[in-house]
Amino acid sequence: MSFDLLGSLSGGPQNPEGQSEQPAGPEIVQCSRRGCRARATWRLEWNNPKIHTPARRKVWTACDEHREHLAEFLRLRGFLKDVLPIDAPEASGAADTPEGSR
Repeated sequence: MSFDLLGSLSGGPQNPEGQSEQPAGPEIVQCSRRGCRARATWRLEWNNPKIHTPARRKVWTACDEHREHLAEFLRLRGFLKDVLPIDAPEASGAADTPEGSR
């Protein structure tokens, strides 16, 4: 019996070329709340007017449970611009990719 440590760390079995044997599918986006591993269902678009141009949109992602908490954090600082479903089309392509835990 053998144990494939590298294969276990990469998330699944690998073929001889070192590529994952798992089928490629849609990317699962996780909630940006620190420690949360839930699937994100919301996109919170924001910017810091002191350092970003008005058209620039940074993005945090949120699960249903943490949407209001993250939105309130941004709202209190005057950063929140919009809260949209994760699959809503981007307005102008100015949004940055989702950020890590916040």
